Amino acid sequence: MTSSSSWVPGVTPDTPFSLANIPFGIISTKDDPTPRPAVAIGSHALDLEALNGESSLGEIVPELKGHENVFQQTTLNAFAALGRPVHQQVRKALRDLLTAGSSHAAKLQENEELKQKALIPLGQVKMHMPMAIGDYTDFYAGYHHAFAVGSMFRGPAAALQPNYTHLPVGYHGRASSIVVSGTPVRRPWGQILLDPTAEPKQPTTAPCRRLDFELELGCFISTPNEQGTPVGIGEAEDHIFGYVLLNDWSARDIQSWEYVPLGPFNSKNFASTISPWVVLADALEPFRAKGIENKTPVQDYMKEAKAETAIDISLEVDITTPEGDTTTITRTSAKQLMWSFPQMIAHHTLGGCNMRTGDMLGSGTISGTEPGERGSLLELSEGGKKDVMLYGMDMRRFLKDGDTVTIRGVCGGNGEKVGFGECTGRIYSAVQR
Repeated sequence: MTSSSSWVPGVTPDTPFSLANIPFGIISTKDDPTPRPAVAIGSHALDLEALNGESSLGEIVPELKGHENVFQQTTLNAFAALGRPVHQQVRKALRDLLTAGSSHAAKLQENEELKQKALIPLGQVKMHMPMAIGDYTDFYAGYHHAFAVGSMFRGPAAALQPNYTHLPVGYHGRASSIVVSGTPVRRPWGQILLDPTAEPKQPTTAPCRRLDFELELGCFISTPNEQGTPVGIGEAEDHIFGYVLLNDWSARDIQSWEYVPLGPFNSKNFASTISPWVVLADALEPFRAKGIENKTPVQDYMKEAKAETAIDISLEVDITTPEGDTTTITRTSAKQLMWSFPQMIAHHTLGGCNMRTGDMLGSGTISGTEPGERGSLLELSEGGKKDVMLYGMDMRRFLKDGDTVTIRGVCGGNGEKVGFGECTGRIYSAVQR
């Protein structure tokens, strides 16, 4: 099935929202400012509340019967909590509904009043946070990034800690400051050590001077596990709702002073930006790939049956300067991870931690081995020592006020593309004190 077989106008061969995708998000419109669930198809959003109100989806999807109110909520949490088998059936029914000549297409295609109400041009919708996120855990699964950054500070021989290849290293981040694409990002204040060689160490409190982006993939939890009951590696896939692009902004100068011994704090909790459309796990199944080989034997609870545990998502990062010039500075793939999301879930719950619907896991910065595949300015500028050239005879080592960072991700070829939309944030000056 290709996107060209859809009867919906605007489903062009190059759209990231083809019939192979059907991502879920939360929209509002000028006429109806109440946030509500929708899916993206081509250049339109299909309002699921309007669709369900006129033509009950429970009649098409028996598994949804009695739960149709999930499409009257202001987040996707209630839908996510129904579990992967229901997600599969709803996605299948919506694809059928949007496919020319299918068994259910007439329910919407021939109902002009419903089409006008439910099919809304994307330019007329406002996107909201897709999930209510209770907890956020950021991992460090990008081997090439971890090695490059470790080498900068400790040298190649001691770049990685001894535990790195034995477990997916992670820390608990701040869920309250996760924002949807397009939300302004304010430069943070923090303690900064201006002269690391001086004794005694004396920091100053000031706005961040080394503000950076981090190219990551975010994963949402669908069904919870009970406290005290770990999620087995063979069951972990069933606890995944879907994925978003993630920019886990980082204040490098604040981080370098505060992170010992417990890790980052104010350097990471000021903002993390996600793309607005959640691409369901099943939409990404055709793009499974092998991740980075881990030559260290892993513990039994993290041994996966599948060899292809990563997802080959083509990723790009742009910087747009205040003058409007845009440069693509990074191209890499989401398969550049050593640890998979099922392994992260199995490890996260090993001690009995109960994960809840809407919890988000971050992959950690995704980088390749080549200079143009690095997922942060820290790597691209080699620790702030090298200029990164931009269009318009401009250059960066770290982000300036007015810069906009845009992350894009897509799988598949023309007519069957599975994309996330954009994950965008513009840097605004630090608040005056």
